[in-house]
Amino acid sequence: MVKEGFWYGLPLMLASGGLMGFRLYGASAFFLVLGLLVFNFFRDPDREIPPDPQTIVSPADGRVVEIADGAFEGQPLRQVSIFMSPLDVHVNRAPVAGTVGKVCYRQGTFRIASQPLASVENEQNVFTVEGRQGRVVVKQIAGLLARRIVFWKRPGDALARGERVGLIKFGSRVDVLIDRAVELQVKVGDRVRAGSSILGRFQI
Repeated sequence: MVKEGFWYGLPLMLASGGLMGFRLYGASAFFLVLGLLVFNFFRDPDREIPPDPQTIVSPADGRVVEIADGAFEGQPLRQVSIFMSPLDVHVNRAPVAGTVGKVCYRQGTFRIASQPLASVENEQNVFTVEGRQGRVVVKQIAGLLARRIVFWKRPGDALARGERVGLIKFGSRVDVLIDRAVELQVKVGDRVRAGSSILGRFQI
C-alpha cells in the first residue's frame, strides 16, 4: 500500500475504535468498513513487467474507453484513454523506459472521467517520457471524485518500464499518447493492468 493510504485510512480506523469504546457499534462498523475500503483503494501490488524493450505497457489499471487521434505540441499522435474506477488500483506506472521530460500540471473541472471532454477540461498532470524508441506522453486526469493528482518524479529522472510514478486519488482517467506507427495491442472495452498489460509495440 502507498503511504497516502495510511493518512486517509488510519484516522477512520481510530474513529472506529473510539466509537466502539463508547458502544456505538453501528457507527463504529461504518467507519471500520470505510477505513477498509480506503486501504483497499490505496493498495499497491507488485506486477510482472514485460521484458521486451519494444513494448509500451499500460500506465494505469482500468478499462480502455477510447482510442482516437490526438496531438501533443503539434505532433499528431494516437490517444489511448483508460478509465480507472474507485475499485481499481490507482498507482500509475511508466509506460516505457526513458527519462522524464516535461511535467505540466493544469487546473480544471471535474467531469466524469470516462467522458471524452475530461481529457481536455479536467484537472490534469501531463508528463513525457523520452525513450530510445521515441516520446510517450501520459496525462493523469482527475475525475468526478478525484481532487488530488500525485506525481513523484521530476524532469530528468530516469525511469524503468513499469516503474511507479504517482497516483490519482478516488477515481480518474489516464490518457497515453503514442506515435501512430505503434502497433496497438488493445481495443476499446479491454481491461488493462498497470505495468503488465501491453498497450502497443514500437515498430523495429
